[in-house]
Amino acid sequence: MDNSSENKEIEQTTLYSIDEFESSLVASTLKEVCIALKEKGYNEINQLVGYIMSGDPGYISSHNDARIKITSIERSTIIEVLLKNYVSKL
Repeated sequence: MDNSSENKEIEQTTLYSIDEFESSLVASTLKEVCIALKEKGYNEINQLVGYIMSGDPGYISSHNDARIKITSIERSTIIEVLLKNYVSKL
């Protein structure tokens, strides 16, 4: 590869969307938490609703670090991502 080709590759900018990254992070976290809750025999929807409504992390099992994972994301962010996903499909 000559220098001009290398320079063109270096000059190209890759665009990242914060919204897409955030949505992806929330989705993967929710998936992991749901799997952990199911493994422990919980109804994942009921537990997530309880957590989101109350803010009490006790609704989420500590199995496979599910509680740590879900509390690392603001509840308002979880709601925002879920609503954006839902409304975009209407």
